[in-house]
Amino acid sequence: MRKFTEYIGSQFGNPHGFVGMICCFIMNVINQAMYKNTVTLINIDRGDKFLDIGYGNGYLLQRIYSKTEADLYGIDISADMMKQALKRNKKAAKHGQLFLQIGNCCDLPYEDNMFSAVSSVNTVYFWSDTVKGLTEINRVLKPGSSFYNVVYTKEYLDTLSYTKKGFKKFGPEQLMDLGRKVGFEKISVKNIVKGKSFVVIYTKYS
Repeated sequence: MRKFTEYIGSQFGNPHGFVGMICCFIMNVINQAMYKNTVTLINIDRGDKFLDIGYGNGYLLQRIYSKTEADLYGIDISADMMKQALKRNKKAAKHGQLFLQIGNCCDLPYEDNMFSAVSSVNTVYFWSDTVKGLTEINRVLKPGSSFYNVVYTKEYLDTLSYTKKGFKKFGPEQLMDLGRKVGFEKISVKNIVKGKSFVVIYTKYS
């Protein structure tokens, strides 16, 4: 049983194959409050560039495009999820506004000061180097723009059997401290579901 729960946990970090597709579908359902809040918070327009880190099957990208028609960029470690995200975001692709890559946030293949907004929903647990990832995100953000880091609380994750291994768990203060360490000038926290989920908003001014 332990190996099975560890396998499920690994799928949330790197979804692949048929089980990965199922896990992503489940995440789309159970993370609705997270997605809704992220879309509401992000204020960008057509022609702006938006980056989603760990785009999975492209669900959030699709919702952002429906609201903004911004240029969509995404980076994910799963080639299987890239195929799913391309299928889901055909409209943006048809208009030349979809740019997906395989990779990770610790080595972003983008220019400095490129994006008007960056998001990550439930991926920070799996970054190989949290400071390096935040440093890279700070680098690619335009001055005046923000990174929306959406996560479950450590307390909630501790109640789930499949998060016992392979998950780095963070509290709000810890994520704020890491953001200050890499140079974000303004950092705020907003509860999504009290005691269960929240978003840390890191804003770059220079």
